Amino acid sequence: MNPETSQLMAKARHFTLQLSSTPRGARLARLLAVEQLRSWGLEDSIGAAEQIVAELANNAVTHGHVPGRDFRLRTIVTGSALRIEVTDTRGDRVPLAGGRSPAAETGRGLLIVEALARTWGVSSGPAPQKTVWAEMPLP
Repeated sequence: MNPETSQLMAKARHFTLQLSSTPRGARLARLLAVEQLRSWGLEDSIGAAEQIVAELANNAVTHGHVPGRDFRLRTIVTGSALRIEVTDTRGDRVPLAGGRSPAAETGRGLLIVEALARTWGVSSGPAPQKTVWAEMPLP
């Protein structure tokens, strides 16, 4: 590792948590992410980050659930950005924003993520996993 990479990694703040792929696990992901952000002094970002974690964790539990397998929440702060990642074990199900009809009662979670985040996306692997991530600027 070169000195520049070492300095960047030393300044980065990471929080990783593995949770059961249940509604309770999704709720815990949101609550624990908020507490971690608070401990880092990022109170101004909590509202948007809390909503992003809630949507991504709920999607992992609802659409990425495989019996007996957990999901992982990871938050990373580097420089002026917060990255939120949720990894599940359904790499064969890639989420799409806005794929529902206006009359649908569900399916708007990623539209909320899209509105709150600077950017978001999906990374595949390692098999059978996928990671849905969102990045938001820090004030």
